[in-house]
Amino acid sequence: MPRFFTAEVNGDKIITTGEDARHIGYSLRMKIGDEITFCSGGFEYICKIEEMNGSEVVSGIVEKRPTESEPTVFLTLYQAYPKSDKLELIVQKATELGVSRIVPFTSKRCVAKPPTEKSGTKRTERLRKIAMEAAKQSGRGIIPEVAEPMTFREAVEDMKRSEIRLFCYENGGIRLNDAGIDGEKSVALMVGSEGGFDRDEAELAEQSGAQLIWLGKRILRCETCPIAVSAVVMNLSGNL
Repeated sequence: MPRFFTAEVNGDKIITTGEDARHIGYSLRMKIGDEITFCSGGFEYICKIEEMNGSEVVSGIVEKRPTESEPTVFLTLYQAYPKSDKLELIVQKATELGVSRIVPFTSKRCVAKPPTEKSGTKRTERLRKIAMEAAKQSGRGIIPEVAEPMTFREAVEDMKRSEIRLFCYENGGIRLNDAGIDGEKSVALMVGSEGGFDRDEAELAEQSGAQLIWLGKRILRCETCPIAVSAVVMNLSGNL
């Protein structure tokens, strides 16, 4: 059944306009009476199309139910800017795995040039679109938030919003199974770029309450690390 996200539920109706309406009518060639699913605020709305034209689709709500696909753990991924289009892959796979929020940031060893205000806005919009498409494909109940870019210090401060804070560090730390992860806690995960982190960055993160995490004797690429660790967090919290 086709799946869409919506911000507005009007009583027992959902009205779809713009690109989604055109996609329903022209690309999917759906008709009056067809069933369609909308997601909003962690709920799924099973609907039937009642009216449609080229620019608007009116659907009647048949059933409302909680989205079972959303994890119980709220995982925020803080990702230092990598080169080329690696961040797009990270956002896509993190969304599929159940990450709730993604925060790009700059650090000392970032090889990629920090985005300008104009390019940063454009890139954030693209990443949000990738997150939305991945959320649809994977059956998510929400679209993960892709935050505006931050500096390293801003990201470390922002991590304090989470109960468990994990800092992936190539020079050692505790194992993930010893981090106290369960399905009822919010988790922040910070991953570096190709060059990893400076020692003073690790110290600042540790002083702010983050746990340094050791990922074994093999060196993971910066696009592999967030995907692998997100999967482990979901497993330890009972969501995978």
